[in-house]
Amino acid sequence: MAYDRTVHLPTTDFDAAVTAVRRALADQGFGVLTEIDVAATLRAKLGHEMEEYLILGACNPPLAHRALEADRSVGLLLPCNVVVRRDGAHILAQALDPGTMVTLSGVAALAPVAEEATARLDAALGALAAP
Repeated sequence: MAYDRTVHLPTTDFDAAVTAVRRALADQGFGVLTEIDVAATLRAKLGHEMEEYLILGACNPPLAHRALEADRSVGLLLPCNVVVRRDGAHILAQALDPGTMVTLSGVAALAPVAEEATARLDAALGALAAP
């Protein structure tokens, strides 16, 4: 089962890619609540070097509210994680497929929320995709 939605970005500049991802998410009503620089954390804690890899915890408050009203435990699957990472010479933006929360929880009332979140994330990712 695929659980991601992935696009290749048309830039090789990581910082520019992160800025573009933030802007695309904001255009769809998502704010970034958390940011985890995985590469920096692994370097600092383990001395491990890896490619640039950033996890953004994106939240659309009206969608989060609707999801939590349908199932309080769905907070375990929030916020929507969006990864910006280098893959060789390319930069990828990846989002967790919101349909996963319906599949994992089995709560049918989450389906309309997941559908809207999917449409918004797809629009954000589509705005970023390389031509």
